[in-house]
Amino acid sequence: MNSVKKATSYILIGIVVIFTIIAILGIWEVIEIRDVLFKSLKSLFVIFISAVVVLFIVAVVMKDNNGDEEN
Repeated sequence: MNSVKKATSYILIGIVVIFTIIAILGIWEVIEIRDVLFKSLKSLFVIFISAVVVLFIVAVVMKDNNGDEEN
């Protein structure tokens, strides 16, 4: 389970870095993005919310299941 958390965190970090680079290039007008920036931010928000939900599920459900197996 620990390796899944590490892999997920590295994937999320990579996505944040990619979206940040796109946003910075758009701010400096290196690339012309109008709709891409907002779509990227919306996508990042959706990924963030889904990560929070998954973290909640893992923290609550998996913790309860591990307690039941030990008894």
